[in-house]
Amino acid sequence: MKRMVRVNELLKRELGEVFEKDICPGLSCLVTVTAINTSPDLHHAIVYVSIYGCDDDERQRVLCLIKSKRTELQRKVARHVRLKYTPVLRFELDDKFDQADRVYAILDSLNINDDDDEADPSDVP
Repeated sequence: MKRMVRVNELLKRELGEVFEKDICPGLSCLVTVTAINTSPDLHHAIVYVSIYGCDDDERQRVLCLIKSKRTELQRKVARHVRLKYTPVLRFELDDKFDQADRVYAILDSLNINDDDDEADPSDVP
């Protein structure tokens, strides 16, 4: 189990550097690798990416760009990471941070409404 965690972290770091050098400079968005889930046989890996600083349409275009450059990304990772097999990468959009932001915004709006109710003592009979 420790080995898979190390492999995932190694791949995450290397892909992060590749995104920073090769993918992000031409984009108006920030692309980060949030997690990697590599199969135990090292043949496949799901790469979860978050894309910040753009709307949903642009986010989908960036994800399609990343998917279209999959083989190039695998090749660059294979040059720097020595594994028995270089996993086939599959990219998925990780939107858990966007969901968390929405939840925080809802909670903040509820807190503002609660504060407004408590601040007006003339409403109390």
